[in-house]
Amino acid sequence: MNPSATSAELRPLAIGEIIDRAATFWRAHLKPLFVLCLGFDLVNYIAVKVFTFAMTRVVGVLPGLQGPSAGTNPTEALTQSGIAMGMMGVLYVFLIWNFWFATTAAARYVVPAHLGDPVRPMDGLRRAVSRLGTLTATYLLSLGWSLGVTVLLCLPGSIVMGLAVVAVVTGKGAGGSTALSVALIIIGAILLGLGGLAAVLWYFLRFMLLPPVLAMEDVGAWTAFKRSGALLSGRVEPGFMGRGTVRAMVLSTVVGGILVAVSLVSGLPAWIVRLTYGGNLLDPAAQAAIPQALLVPAELLQVVGQSFFTPLSFVVSAFFYVDMRVRREGLDLERRLATPDPTTQST
Repeated sequence: MNPSATSAELRPLAIGEIIDRAATFWRAHLKPLFVLCLGFDLVNYIAVKVFTFAMTRVVGVLPGLQGPSAGTNPTEALTQSGIAMGMMGVLYVFLIWNFWFATTAAARYVVPAHLGDPVRPMDGLRRAVSRLGTLTATYLLSLGWSLGVTVLLCLPGSIVMGLAVVAVVTGKGAGGSTALSVALIIIGAILLGLGGLAAVLWYFLRFMLLPPVLAMEDVGAWTAFKRSGALLSGRVEPGFMGRGTVRAMVLSTVVGGILVAVSLVSGLPAWIVRLTYGGNLLDPAAQAAIPQALLVPAELLQVVGQSFFTPLSFVVSAFFYVDMRVRREGLDLERRLATPDPTTQST
């Protein structure tokens, strides 16, 4: 592809155009994107399986490891819950880190290919590996920043739950106080759930452009942290839809809906195996007894199915990065000025 021709095609895009061009690019580069994404998805799958196995061993949900008084000792139950929550937190942190790593590698392939520059999928992987330290440092910065936002968003629910505790202590079992406490607990739980969901959505929107910045720009962790926010903040055109965060939210919602639908469809075989051989999905012991010879192939089928469509989110993120640079920094003009005109050279 001629870089000058591609640069001439660069212009500010509407949201629908970004999705359409990203889908076209995804179909045209499906094989390299699939291979690149499959490796990261397999790493995630292995991490989840290791986590599941460790949970059955440490928490003691395997039938052979359960003692006669398992689950009856409050101290033991509290300890197991704490261990389970800690392990889940470690798994969550790793999965998100691996997602940023995969998105960085994909962006290094997608952006140059979109601009018409020669690039190979292996170039993206090399770039992600070379930026591993900066990526990890930026990721830790994002976690620290998101922790403060999460506390702020969950504060109303925490206050309501605190009022429920006060109502229980001061009511001393009175009927009216009990009803008030139950109502406050329900309201507090709802507010906490909404606050947690809002925090997760905010996190992925705020740092949506972080992997492309790390992939395409030679900047440090703090600069990448600030730059990803600067590209996304503010308004790029009149109207409500002209805000960068709103545009990111619409793009993330559309792509997220597609990926959720694909995950549900490709995950049907695994759910059928779990329901057939495990029975109660909420019983860890029953789920642990499912024959892995049946469950693993069904889960791998889901991983492969997701690996075909997950790259679409990487492509949308990379295209959105290019569009924001065109709008804010005149990337299209910059490339036109940097590329010699073939007609002028011939004369």
